[in-house]
Amino acid sequence: MASHFRRLAVGTVAFGAGACLTTWLLTRDGSITLDQVHAAQKERRAKRQLPTRDEQIKSLQTEDFDVLIIGGGASGSGCALDAVTRGLRTALVEMDDFASGTSSRSTKLIHGGVRYLQKAIMKLDIDQYRMVKEALHERANMLTSAPHLNHPLPIMLPVYTWWQIPYYWFGIKMYDVVAGAKTLKSSYFLSKKDALELFPMLQGDKLCGAIVYYDGQMDDARMCLSVALTATRHGATVANHIRVTKLLKEKDPSGKPILCGASLRDEITGKEWDVRAKCIINATGPMTDTIRKMDNPTVKEICCPSSGVHIVLPGYYSPDQMGLLDPDTSDGRVIFFLPWLKHTIAGTTDLPCKVTHNPKPTEDEILFILEEVKNYLNPDVEVRRGDVLSAWSGIRPLVSDPNKEDTQSLARNHIVHVSDSKLVTIAGGKWTTFRAMAEHTIDAAIKACDLKPVYEKCQTDGLRVEGAHNWTPTLYIRLVQDVGLECEVAQHLAQSYGDRAFNVAKLASLTGKRWPIIGKKIHPEFPYIDAEIRYAVKEYACTAIDVIARRLRLAFLNVQAAQEALPTIVDILAEELKWSNDVKKKHFEEARAFLQNEMGQAVNRVSRDKLPINLSKDEIQSSIKRFQIIDKDRKGYVSITDIRRSLQHTGEEVSGEELHEILREIDTNMNGQVELDEYLQMMSAIKSGHVAYSRFARMAEMEEEHHERELLKKQISVERSGGGL
Repeated sequence: MASHFRRLAVGTVAFGAGACLTTWLLTRDGSITLDQVHAAQKERRAKRQLPTRDEQIKSLQTEDFDVLIIGGGASGSGCALDAVTRGLRTALVEMDDFASGTSSRSTKLIHGGVRYLQKAIMKLDIDQYRMVKEALHERANMLTSAPHLNHPLPIMLPVYTWWQIPYYWFGIKMYDVVAGAKTLKSSYFLSKKDALELFPMLQGDKLCGAIVYYDGQMDDARMCLSVALTATRHGATVANHIRVTKLLKEKDPSGKPILCGASLRDEITGKEWDVRAKCIINATGPMTDTIRKMDNPTVKEICCPSSGVHIVLPGYYSPDQMGLLDPDTSDGRVIFFLPWLKHTIAGTTDLPCKVTHNPKPTEDEILFILEEVKNYLNPDVEVRRGDVLSAWSGIRPLVSDPNKEDTQSLARNHIVHVSDSKLVTIAGGKWTTFRAMAEHTIDAAIKACDLKPVYEKCQTDGLRVEGAHNWTPTLYIRLVQDVGLECEVAQHLAQSYGDRAFNVAKLASLTGKRWPIIGKKIHPEFPYIDAEIRYAVKEYACTAIDVIARRLRLAFLNVQAAQEALPTIVDILAEELKWSNDVKKKHFEEARAFLQNEMGQAVNRVSRDKLPINLSKDEIQSSIKRFQIIDKDRKGYVSITDIRRSLQHTGEEVSGEELHEILREIDTNMNGQVELDEYLQMMSAIKSGHVAYSRFARMAEMEEEHHERELLKKQISVERSGGGL
């Protein structure tokens, strides 16, 4: 072991010395520096206008390609950008939407892997070390290539035992050392007092101090989409909602069957056709084995799917710019507690699961995360089940390496495999290293399929993506001053679209107010505006789910708010895409089902409905009184008409669809009306914390206040009111 340690130490020193020498040689005597090379690459902004989806489909139907990539997640989009910037004729198809799978359901971290570095040091594992080194390089590259979507985030590691302070401090400092010049910011130690000042909701008892280190944070779905859009700007044909139904083969001169294309089906129109390509790349994440079996039905499965659930809590659970890491949960899994888009993400779990395109979070996984969160928060912060605004499950596609005989062990990094018929499969890995994964994949594809790129070497290291070229941290100020957007909306547009924010703003409606001049919000609590839905169509959004989950992140932030905004979103999409009423209804119902099943709405409801009624006698009487005030006709239930009348008393104007949404949130037996027991169940859930807020409950409270005011008016005589002669 000592000899291993010496070799690692010598290798590390040699690596560092070599890096320093290389940098010195490149920068001396006026030579071109690495930064200058990267700067030149960053300025390679493609001038091509985004083709419409119809134009992309036509390209797929009429052209032949060097490379056809199956899968529009991080890996597939990265492969498309790498291939097209090397000069290869490139196509990408995705059966659902870009980032619709695991790539939009991550922890939103861009990280090198602190735990992997710990294993590399403890076990003197050079492969683990190289994996961390590569990831730290890619972390820096992601922050450079899309600074509007990605940013550094300090993460606190609280320490509750004195002896752990030097242990964790050394480990985190080694993380900085391995990152070298790619370090975002140096880690540092905090006293107990300073830790509580920065993270006041932290559990203070027995706290010895904390260590803070830096990783990156991203908007994963929009990052993936930006990479795909950048690929098509450079000339790639990319199309979502296109399913591969069959892989096509032909015999080479030796008589060996080799892949030559694929049969495709447009899931929107139902049209089918074949496309020819010299190389087929399988980048389908958890669906890896589905495509591999299309190529060879007898092949052994290599994907070992694992469910990772995350929950979203209100923003007040964490500071605006400080995350938290729990390295030692009750089941050994690391839990992150991170601010994201003014909310708080907590996760993740790690449980074996079945491969599905529609993974659902479970109540047990949500409760596990909540229990772990409680351990690290001050008792003054009541962690309530009802504060779970959204929950989702992402399937992590762990893989066994088919290139090795021992298929039982899981690959710690990604693997690239070429089948006998030349199907190139990229599997495993993580979001942070998507660009390097794509580079290795295209290198393998060029070699295996004898492709002839214009550029042999990868061109994407340092290449800026859609929206990044002219973005600055103060760009939002121009949106406020020049366009007339509300400041919060301008900040959101600048962060989500980068320098394309002005293109979005051009589509915004006039508000009819003195200020803001333009930008009608689709939900009063969020900065999303109508123009984004119209722009989403230009970004290839085809369904309401594409918009609420990935063009906007509303479904991931607050499932109830997403449902409330859904009618407006569907109306605008129908206008842009020329939907009939039947098509509108279909998309609306599919989006509702998505929110209920995949974003945690259904499991939230089941959790509430299982609760026993825990109201006191006085609370029950008060609730019955409010219920009877709304039910003026003494029918024994509250109808949609009763809800409309009550809202009119409060001066609130809502659409017919919003009325139904208010009804649905409390109508547990789904019979179109609210019974007394359903109302008492809701009030009990609010009391216990399983429900944080109910529009129906608030409406009942305000209706009671209106009723009391009306009674008081009747009790005052004309003379006493000052109305007499």
